[in-house]
Amino acid sequence: MSASKRLTKKQAAVIEDLFGAELEEPAILQKHDVTSREYERWLANERFAEQLEQRIAAALRRGRMILARNASAAARTLIELTKCQKEETARKACLDILGLHDAGPKSPESAHPEPAPTVPAPGRLSPEVASRLLAALAKDES
Repeated sequence: MSASKRLTKKQAAVIEDLFGAELEEPAILQKHDVTSREYERWLANERFAEQLEQRIAAALRRGRMILARNASAAARTLIELTKCQKEETARKACLDILGLHDAGPKSPESAHPEPAPTVPAPGRLSPEVASRLLAALAKDES
């Protein structure tokens, strides 16, 4: 890689702080004495933008891994909350369970999924249907 295509030390330090420091973007720019105009030029720079996007993708990937590691525990907790004596808490847990099922991760094979049968939105389920679904979910967890 030629020297002109490398990030400057200041650019690398700003990217490092954007992902590692507890500061907001304006404070980081001020810390490194970078004007907003200069930062805008950096964002238009292909190499800087590429490095920034790679760090964003890595951060999102780490976040997805954390969520995946804890999904089972969260699901168990939600199932337990459906048995809560407080009706509003139980109802919200039910909706969260149904929402998690609808928003599940998409596999590469499902990039072009077959049309799914029409299912009512979670907020449109009758209380009886929601109760039956939750009972079935709780039974599966046992």
